Amino acid sequence: MSVTNVRSIKAPEEHAVSRPRALLLIDPLLMLGALGLIGCSLVTLHVAARSAGGNLVERQGLYAGIGLLAALVLAQIDYSRLREYRYVAYGLMIVLNIVVLGMPAIQNAHRWIPLPFFQIQSSEFGKVLLIVSLSAFLVGRSRRLHERRTTARIMLLALVPAMIVIPQPDIGTALVYVAIGVTILFVCGTPWRQLTALAALMAVSVAIGLVGAPALGVHLLKPYQQQRLTTFLDPAHNCSNQTCYQLNESLIAIGSGQKTGRGTLGATQTELGYLPAPSTDFIFAALAETYGFVGAALVLSLYALVIWRGLRILTMSKNLYGTAIAGGILAMLMFQVFVSVGMTLGIMPTTGVPLPLMSYGGSSVVVTLIAIGLLQSIHVQARIASAGKNRGVV
Repeated sequence: MSVTNVRSIKAPEEHAVSRPRALLLIDPLLMLGALGLIGCSLVTLHVAARSAGGNLVERQGLYAGIGLLAALVLAQIDYSRLREYRYVAYGLMIVLNIVVLGMPAIQNAHRWIPLPFFQIQSSEFGKVLLIVSLSAFLVGRSRRLHERRTTARIMLLALVPAMIVIPQPDIGTALVYVAIGVTILFVCGTPWRQLTALAALMAVSVAIGLVGAPALGVHLLKPYQQQRLTTFLDPAHNCSNQTCYQLNESLIAIGSGQKTGRGTLGATQTELGYLPAPSTDFIFAALAETYGFVGAALVLSLYALVIWRGLRILTMSKNLYGTAIAGGILAMLMFQVFVSVGMTLGIMPTTGVPLPLMSYGGSSVVVTLIAIGLLQSIHVQARIASAGKNRGVV
């Protein structure tokens, strides 16, 4: 039998594995972690909704359902095809973030594009679009990763949308974009000396923006933005602003939770409205007050599970593009968890970064689950490629 005939016989077997059984090849622990976080979010929002008002639990459940459906669809698609749409993805991200600046302000911010039945936050969808496009651009220059020009171009592609979202204002998302760019460079093998130089350059730029420019009479950030970025460094001497009040109330809520929490009826900081934004920015503080150390430890353990499985998927990816996407998604998740939890504890600035799958918000939940779907796609394709090698498929 000729080689051609052998290939024609074995190709349908590969097709049978890649399509009908795709959902059977997903990572169950990754999905368990995501579902667990959604469940914790709904339980916490049940308490937070009493002070915030509205049917937050029902809406969050609807957003989660839409995101889970999108994740399951993506898990059945070969993520490698997305490389062909890198220019479309990057262009769409830029357009959405520019268009939103002309939208009506909501709570003194231009972050949402109103649609007939809901609103979308363009900067949130920009995260996954940046990961997909930036990974493709870097893979296209994989043979020139050692060149400084490659590092500069990739970081410039990440900094452009970051600079666009700052006027919305949304410094938190801008920092996420930068973290995504640096991490994708790292996982793809950019030399350490270039990463070190890049880190030093960013540190100098931040110092100039926060210290040097104001000394010369140039204010790149608004006063309240400067307070959010600096108050946590010395809260004892900066307690005359709103940011210090938010931090103090968050620490009171977390401390009052103790080991097992005050329960749904005793969480007075959250229920009586003392804790600011208990359903969004400070949802971790609301969780800690209501369910104590046990509840907080459970949620952090679920995040650890998701990140662990994401790291495993990164190492088993069938190609560099999958590795880059997984690295970008992990950067997005880890950065947001660290900053969001850290600001409620007073160890990070108050930047308004949502806690993935916990904070209330349709765009954040859907985008995070889309990212989970991309991780599942990488896992499924790696399993298919491994099965093909074991059977000798060529």
